[in-house]
Amino acid sequence: MKNRLLLLILILCTGFQAFAQQDTSRRTNNTSTATNNTNNTNNINNTNNANNTDITDLNTSSVDANRNIMLARSSADYRVTPGDVYTLAYAAGTTPVTYIITVDTSYRIRVSNLGVVNGAGKTFMQLKNEIETVVSNNYPLSGVQMVLTQPAVFNVYVNGEVFTAREVPAWGLSRLSSTVAGNQTAYTSIRDVSVKSVNGQTRVYDLFKAQRLGDLSQDPYLRPGDTVTFNRVKRVVTIDGAVERPGIYQMLDGENINELFEFYASGFTTVADRTRIEITRLTNSKDVAGDKIFLTENDLKNNYALEDYDVITVLDITQLQPVMFLEGAVVSESLNEFETEELTSSNRLVIRFNNGETYASLVRRNTRWFSAVSDTENAYILRKDGRIPINLNSALYDASYRGEVFVQENDVLIIPFRQYFVSVAGAVVNPGRYPYIPDRDWEYYIGLAGGFVPNRNAKNNITIVDYNGKRLNKTDIITPETTITAATNHFLYAFSNYGPVVTSVLTLISTFLTIYLTITR
Repeated sequence: MKNRLLLLILILCTGFQAFAQQDTSRRTNNTSTATNNTNNTNNINNTNNANNTDITDLNTSSVDANRNIMLARSSADYRVTPGDVYTLAYAAGTTPVTYIITVDTSYRIRVSNLGVVNGAGKTFMQLKNEIETVVSNNYPLSGVQMVLTQPAVFNVYVNGEVFTAREVPAWGLSRLSSTVAGNQTAYTSIRDVSVKSVNGQTRVYDLFKAQRLGDLSQDPYLRPGDTVTFNRVKRVVTIDGAVERPGIYQMLDGENINELFEFYASGFTTVADRTRIEITRLTNSKDVAGDKIFLTENDLKNNYALEDYDVITVLDITQLQPVMFLEGAVVSESLNEFETEELTSSNRLVIRFNNGETYASLVRRNTRWFSAVSDTENAYILRKDGRIPINLNSALYDASYRGEVFVQENDVLIIPFRQYFVSVAGAVVNPGRYPYIPDRDWEYYIGLAGGFVPNRNAKNNITIVDYNGKRLNKTDIITPETTITAATNHFLYAFSNYGPVVTSVLTLISTFLTIYLTITR
């Protein structure tokens, strides 16, 4: 009993001593921390941005690593790669065993003490099945499981017709096409790419076939030690116009106009005019600035040969449509549907139309031409030497209106400007243009102009002329673009202007008469 009591006391003393030591250590650490806090504050502030950047990079790398692990585990194509890390777990009798496997460049993988497996040229699934079979043969019912813990990362060397020859990071599921991003020059060929493996074997691939046809045999997975060489492009042609796939294409030897149309451009569109195919030739041309070549039907049959930098244009039948012209207060067709244009001057548009089309159908499908200042009510057509008035409001706002005025070639449709202001001129204090307000009479606009000038206007004498040049009475409604002119008709103003002149003339006459009478006497 005494021995037990002594043991208990000894344990308690030891515990108190340890606690005291911990407490002393904490005090010492706190003092040290307090002393260092001031010194560390500046360092912490200075390194915050760098740390945040590092954390962001680490997070990004972590996300990429986790993604790569998931992709490798789910892909039947992932091949065993030097640098891979696998985890093998099984039960040896009643003892759980966890074994980490790292693949080196020899590809010889030791499975615990059970044997050696060669992983060269095998996919991960093939290696997994082989290793799990080895373990199961030695430990039946062991619940063996092997998983990919970390896919390998390696470098491949990229050179040739690229901006910079360099090493590019890759992993087991990186394809050849990933090596060209951001390093491709205007002369880099994607049709002639060489890959030299670590054993010295060289294969040539065509990345265009992989992109266009989905032929992944032309876009292989990269392997450690690969050297990728992008060769220089031999011939590049451009095709645009009425084809399904216009663009810039790198063509192979022996391919010419027919292959360009049928394979690269995927054929003509339904509106293509096959009788009007043009080639602009810059290489081996007779003229320094280039030659224009018009292909015939025989040229197409004979698979006309193409040169480097040829530009092929296929015109379409819509370019043969007749044209008319639209002038005045119209919006430019270069604007898209989300842009607006404040019209301050006239525009001129060239419009293609179909034979038999009326002006009603033409303006209904092109309402974007008109804005708030377009006077569609007073539009007119200039046709040869005549002028034909046409009210487009009916076509724009009356669904039942059909219209009988047909569009003819070289017609000019004039859309006048409709500005919402009233002009005040003449004997007023501030002549000028003032915003139009509905239901206001002439006195309102004269008031905006500061009223009549004293001693210039008598009896509120004014002249009112509307947009069409018609003279209005004071009781008539004022409409936009009306001009109100205050007459200068006050007697005193006329006398002050003409009185000196009359006086001078009379004085001159009197002087001449006096001289004449003096001489005749």
